[in-house]
Amino acid sequence: MSDSGSEASDTMIVTLERTTVAVRRETVEMAKIRDYFDSVYQIVAAVIGQQDAGFAGPAIALYRGMPSETVDVAAGFPTLRPVESSNGVAAQQLPTGLAARHIHRGPYDGLADAYGTLLAWMERHDHTPGELYWEVYVTEPTPDARPEDMVTEIVWPIAPRE
Repeated sequence: MSDSGSEASDTMIVTLERTTVAVRRETVEMAKIRDYFDSVYQIVAAVIGQQDAGFAGPAIALYRGMPSETVDVAAGFPTLRPVESSNGVAAQQLPTGLAARHIHRGPYDGLADAYGTLLAWMERHDHTPGELYWEVYVTEPTPDARPEDMVTEIVWPIAPRE
């Protein structure tokens, strides 16, 4: 991803480059999303390791549609090479082109407000959000991590104009 905006802003336009990810996609109840993440990253990491696909970045979560009581989510990692489908894990290419990116600093419970900020920014700049969007967990959540130190990138590709 390359920046085409000011680093002083938490929201900017970026150019998405070709990225291959290994993810496991499920429809998950929002009340159980933490349990899903706790298990799925271990499963995906094991498949990447078994296939020697190589890690190419921090953990991500891809979303389709707006969450309600459930969410369509695919979680995993960028990889150096595509994985062969195994144990519910599959390779996927992320979209290329322009996207709006918002950097959220702080606990995950602040992500809903961060999405509101990003969507309002996109509307003000006359950008239509695409169908797929994702979070990049720049800082790895660990039992010792302080929630206020978490950094999450929200990336939302811009739909092409018709």
